[in-house]
Amino acid sequence: MLSMPEKTIDETRQGSALDSAMHVHAANKFYIESYGCAMNFNDSEIVASILHEVGYGSTTQPDEATLILVNTCSIREKAEQTIRNRLVHFKGLKERNRHLLVGVLGCMAERLKEKLLEQEKLVDIVIGPDAYRTLPGLIAEASGGQKAVNVLLSREETYADINPVRLDRLGVSSFVSIMRGCNNMCSFCVVPFTRGRERSRDAASILNEVKNLIAQGYKEVTLLGQNVDSYRWEDKNGVVTFAQLLEQVALLSPALRVRYSTSHPKDITDDVLYTMAKYDNICKYIHLPLQSGSTRILQRMNRTYTKEWYLHKVDRIREILPNCALSTDIITGFCTENEEDHAETLSVMDYCNYDLAYMYAYSERPGTLAARRYEDDVPNETKTRRLNEIIERHRQQSLEIMASEMGKQHRVLVEGPSKKNAEEYCGRTDTNKMVIFPRLHADTGMYVDVTITGYTSGTLRGEIIL
Repeated sequence: MLSMPEKTIDETRQGSALDSAMHVHAANKFYIESYGCAMNFNDSEIVASILHEVGYGSTTQPDEATLILVNTCSIREKAEQTIRNRLVHFKGLKERNRHLLVGVLGCMAERLKEKLLEQEKLVDIVIGPDAYRTLPGLIAEASGGQKAVNVLLSREETYADINPVRLDRLGVSSFVSIMRGCNNMCSFCVVPFTRGRERSRDAASILNEVKNLIAQGYKEVTLLGQNVDSYRWEDKNGVVTFAQLLEQVALLSPALRVRYSTSHPKDITDDVLYTMAKYDNICKYIHLPLQSGSTRILQRMNRTYTKEWYLHKVDRIREILPNCALSTDIITGFCTENEEDHAETLSVMDYCNYDLAYMYAYSERPGTLAARRYEDDVPNETKTRRLNEIIERHRQQSLEIMASEMGKQHRVLVEGPSKKNAEEYCGRTDTNKMVIFPRLHADTGMYVDVTITGYTSGTLRGEIIL
């Protein structure tokens, strides 16, 4: 059940705890690790801003910190296990430093709060995605020896007035959250239970945040939401839809690249597609999650569209945006999935020819509709085999797509040195393909024109056009 209070904790308690936190932690440092989706990384920047306001500095070394925070993801069991292993590691640091506090943020917080706090004693602080403003007070409580918890969800919180502290030190690309929560009750998904109901953020605050990023020299923003197409802000000046917001952001600077994520197939509109076509600085790249190519499985997933609806939407995208790249999410082995369902997913992959795909075997998440209604009845070995077939199909398609780029010219936004060779730089095309190229005169944050000279299934190689 979701609790929706106007304020998440008592004002008096919050005020005194905040004063205490500001006094006690004036010279302390925090270390934060983020897992999962882009929304989590953006939330970590909100948390960093809140901590800076009460005197905390940041560090990239956990053994230097007096506060360690792990921003968590619950979307799959493997993600939760990775996070649990990190918490066990940090518990070892805590045993050597009795002043160290460890906290867990985000999607695992509500679901596992009692286990993490009481049974396993891995953390001192548990705080949910809508309660970050109360973190200074919770730190003060934990410093006093109490177990500090706030996982209440809100119908109003968007953190619109908080200017996130950018943790990406390259200063080229940044996330901007335009909404929080989700109203789509997909049966496999924990998000509506961990992030609450959907609410859009004040359009003016979004534009102000993007303006600040431009002033700081950022060259790219990604507008974030669980379902950006359902963004809607209404005030005395009227209604702002997602298509209108996208246009307003694009108009702030022609030198600013604009991306967004994620679209729901049932909600993406022609208005959005025509807006993308109108502005060169809106990247021609859409993440359009499929999940399954079988209408029967889609109905069990409560995705509210059919295979035919999805394919029609892809056709519409390609009609209005002929060169638009598509990426997707695919879950294999969902409850009752059979070989025919699996074959339909492969056929949709062949039709859509995705530039990028995130592919997973189904992992039952406690508390979801699927966990309550359906048996997880596809054997693990079957899931693994089908997943491998999907991965191999996508690898073949990716190779073909990358091969078709040979000899083409692209404008690339330089992100910085390549991980493997400091003399080579890397950056992305408008369609989100990574390109590696000799540095020459390029520098981080510049746009360079590149001719494609080589490829793998995941990366292009190129030469700067002099």
